Amino acid sequence: MASGEGRRHRHNLVPLAALISREMRSEKMEKPTVRYGNAAQSRKGEDYFLIKTDCQRVPGNSSSTFSVFAIFDGHNGNAAAIFTREHLLNHVLGAIPRGLSREEWLQALPRALVAGFVKTDKEFQSRGETSGTTATFVIVDGWTVTVASVGDSRCILDTQGGTVSNLTVDHRLEENVEERERVTASGGEVGRLSILGGAEIGPLRCWPGGLCLSRSIGDMDVGEYIVPIPYVKQVKLSKAGGRLIIASDGIWDALSSEMAAKSCRGLPAELAARQVVKEALRTRGLKDDTTCIVVDIIPPDNSVQPSTPKKQNRLRALFSMKRSHSSANKLSKKLSAVGIVEELFEEGSAMLAERLGNDETTTQSTSGIFMCAVCQVDLAPSEGISVHAGGIFSTSSTPWQGPFLCADCRNKKDAMEGKRPSGVKVA
Repeated sequence: MASGEGRRHRHNLVPLAALISREMRSEKMEKPTVRYGNAAQSRKGEDYFLIKTDCQRVPGNSSSTFSVFAIFDGHNGNAAAIFTREHLLNHVLGAIPRGLSREEWLQALPRALVAGFVKTDKEFQSRGETSGTTATFVIVDGWTVTVASVGDSRCILDTQGGTVSNLTVDHRLEENVEERERVTASGGEVGRLSILGGAEIGPLRCWPGGLCLSRSIGDMDVGEYIVPIPYVKQVKLSKAGGRLIIASDGIWDALSSEMAAKSCRGLPAELAARQVVKEALRTRGLKDDTTCIVVDIIPPDNSVQPSTPKKQNRLRALFSMKRSHSSANKLSKKLSAVGIVEELFEEGSAMLAERLGNDETTTQSTSGIFMCAVCQVDLAPSEGISVHAGGIFSTSSTPWQGPFLCADCRNKKDAMEGKRPSGVKVA
């Protein structure tokens, strides 16, 4: 799906009272109940998670509350996982313009998630540490679920009727051909570990560094072609609700998505998370950190957790691409009535220019100065570099068109695309 629907537009500031009133008018469909549980077994101490259920789009307005659930599976130490847990949410929210309605806020999320992931990676790499982490970051706002991910921690959706859908893409070099081609085209070398005698063993890795992933946060010792640009998917659930299972690869190396969902159906969220971990350990043993979060999105008139699917009626949840915002409300009601999960946005490109899109109007801060679309620092008009600007001899360059980047973020963009080496030194 084209990334244009995820693009953000700047708006003038709206008085708080007017914004709260608009929020209340837009909440015509009662919010679902969100219940969650988590469980973990540690082997290396590099898995971290985040659960925050009291976030607000409009400070002080309880009707604007949303929840965040995330898992960070660190490698080569836990520094990147800890740093990302502490900073990613603030960086994402900082990239969303103020004064947006709920619908506009949700549409701005995909682009803000890209900016937040890249900013977090850039800040962590500036520390010169070699640690890295996956990140699977889930925002639940009413019936709308937005997921952004790099690496191989996964988020799945189990809906009424027994249909299981992946809301993430695994960024493993062994399994993802497109990512292998992108890494090699950007200057990375992909191959297996060679042992004495020339034999090759194990999964495909990127060299130097030997990382099995093609996207992560951190990993300065591997190279900038291991990018932090997330795959993003946004869906709207039907009034039947659904269950999210978010877990590190300690789960997914032992269980398929379907096995994980089936193993915990009929259990409340807290017990479900424990059961998924228990089933993974029973299948494979404790060979890696194993972390699981289960989130139940339950209709407000339903006091129990999602039940096991009935054999008499196994209507499968279908996915419908949302093409037009003008007919969104009518379409949403029709889809919800028949239990269909509506897909609002999906984009997985690793190209920053494609993910940040085009600004129809100049991106400015509240002070009237240009702002970097990634790190949100103020720029003088002469300092901003368009994310679409090519080389000096490029015929496709559009340097007058936003969004704009500061010099540091432009250098990072070029390094991620293999156009220049990283300027950050590893300690």
